[in-house]
Amino acid sequence: MRVSVIGTGKTGGAVADLLGKDAIRFDSERRATVEEIEKTDIAIVFVPGEAADEIVELLLEAKVPAVWGTTGYEWPKDLPDRVKAAGARWVIGSNFSLGMNLIRKALNIFGKGAELLEDPEYHIHEVHHVHKKDAPSGTALSWQKWLNRDALISSDRQGDVKGIHNLHIKTEFESIYLKHEAHDRKLFAQGAIWTVNYLLKHPEIPAGVYSFSSIFDQAFSELL
Repeated sequence: MRVSVIGTGKTGGAVADLLGKDAIRFDSERRATVEEIEKTDIAIVFVPGEAADEIVELLLEAKVPAVWGTTGYEWPKDLPDRVKAAGARWVIGSNFSLGMNLIRKALNIFGKGAELLEDPEYHIHEVHHVHKKDAPSGTALSWQKWLNRDALISSDRQGDVKGIHNLHIKTEFESIYLKHEAHDRKLFAQGAIWTVNYLLKHPEIPAGVYSFSSIFDQAFSELL
C-alpha cells in the first residue's frame, strides 16, 4: 500500500510516521502533483482550510480515494457530484478517534435509556490544554447532541491536556459515569489510517462522499 500523505503538520506528520515506508509525504516543500498522487493507492489529507481548494482539484483529477481531516473549510456544494463523476470515494471527518465513535453510540443508548430513570441530572465536563480558546469544546457539544438530553456543560483548561471528557448521570440513588481521555494526538492519525484500510478492503463501497461516522457505523454493524 502506498499512501499520499498531504499536509505534514502535527496530525499529518503523525500519519506519515505511523505509515513509515508506505507514506509519500507532500507539504509546502514537496508539493503534490496529479502524476505523483496517481502512483499511490489512496490519499490522507490534513491541510489547513485555506489550502483545501487546491488539493480538492488535484485529487479530483487524480481520481484516487481520499481521507480528509481538514477542518475550517466550507466544502463545495457540488463536491459529492464531482467525486462521484470521478469515480472516487472520499471520507471526511473532524475527529478520527475510533474510541470517540464508540462513545457516540454509548451516549445514544444513555439518552434513550433515560426514560427508565427517575429525574436524572446530566453533567458533561471537559478539560483541555491552556491554549485551547473555545469553551466548551466542540466535542462536549457533540456529546450533548448525541445524548439528546439537556445537560450542564462545564470546562477547565490545564497544562497540555490532550482532551478529557466526562459524563455524570445522577439520580437520587445512583450515579453513572462515562469518560474518554486522549493520551496522544496520534489517535487521530490512527483513525485516519484505519479508514484508509477499511476503504481499500471494501471496494464495493460506491463512489461518493462519506462522513467518518458513517464508515465507522458500517464497520460496527458488521460486528453485530
